[in-house]
Amino acid sequence: MNVIEARNLDLVFETADTPVHALKGIDLTVNSGEFVSFIGPSGCGKTTLLRVIADLEQPTGGSISVNGMTPDQARQARAYGYVFQAAALYPWRTIEKNVALPLEIMGFDRAERKRRIDANLELVGLAGFGRKYPWQLSGGMQQRASIARALCFDPDLLLMDEPFGALDEIVRDHLNEELLKLWAKTQKTVVFVTHSIPEAVFLSTRIVVMSPRPGRIHEIIDCDLGPDRPLDIRDTPEFLAIAHRVREGLRAGHGYD
Repeated sequence: MNVIEARNLDLVFETADTPVHALKGIDLTVNSGEFVSFIGPSGCGKTTLLRVIADLEQPTGGSISVNGMTPDQARQARAYGYVFQAAALYPWRTIEKNVALPLEIMGFDRAERKRRIDANLELVGLAGFGRKYPWQLSGGMQQRASIARALCFDPDLLLMDEPFGALDEIVRDHLNEELLKLWAKTQKTVVFVTHSIPEAVFLSTRIVVMSPRPGRIHEIIDCDLGPDRPLDIRDTPEFLAIAHRVREGLRAGHGYD
């Protein structure tokens, strides 16, 4: 099943001086259960494309569907969860109350909210931390709470905008491992934005390499490393070959006129 389908997608931002062509001619299909990463230089439209999927930006040309609906319909149907670059947790709410927020908005009763909060905090390894406040948790733990919040209403699609970019390498490696386990358990479709080649290769089933503005898809690379991916897979010839191909794709993408 096609979870996301974009055809000849364009987005132009009108500014005070000259228009900014953020996306141009995007053709992309994401199938159910895939883990697809967007990678490219800063300003290439990775986050903009993710925001178009989430109906946070509106395209100016072409078409896009999410679960067979328009992005607006998918947003209203709560068809996706969104994890931002920063955890974006309310400091005056405990972790469990931060996770509960979308459930409160959607009208779930107290018993169902508690069941979902407990289940998703356990899923991301935060069981027992529900009564803590965000400032009492590390940055990595805050991001895990953000992921629990995005999953609590059980969306089919998880959109993640460089959620581990601000974390140190050791924490990032650990959360990469945890995210793979989470993906295996939930079978969600994941679309993930990153600047890191090793992160993209380690996590993904396919990698979308984007060129500088106007953001275009330069190449889509299959990443068939199997479901069992310990961190030391990054030292294998297969991993290094895919990473090299991604790096070459990024370099070639800079060659557009």
